[in-house]
Amino acid sequence: MANMQKAFKQIQKMQAEMERVQNELGEKTVTATSGGGVVSVEISGTLELKKVEIQPEAMEDQEMLEDLLVAAVNEAIRQAQELSTSEMEKVTGNLKIPGLPGGLF
Repeated sequence: MANMQKAFKQIQKMQAEMERVQNELGEKTVTATSGGGVVSVEISGTLELKKVEIQPEAMEDQEMLEDLLVAAVNEAIRQAQELSTSEMEKVTGNLKIPGLPGGLF
């Protein structure tokens, strides 16, 4: 019975840590660029798009601009997912818990 209580307390501590990390991820951002910096996007660790910067020369070609935006956003999402996974692994000790990174989002 004492082992069950100890395990339950450890689980509660891990849940609190995971919640703290998720809150911190909302404050952290990653930036990705495409087209040699013509397009830049910033995304939070919780995958919220925060900022898009487009250099004037990209405005001349709509199709190219669309492609550059897709590439930059996809790269930023990949980086944010890596950040999330890395931060959560610090809490979980690499335990594979269903629903957590990479399945957090």
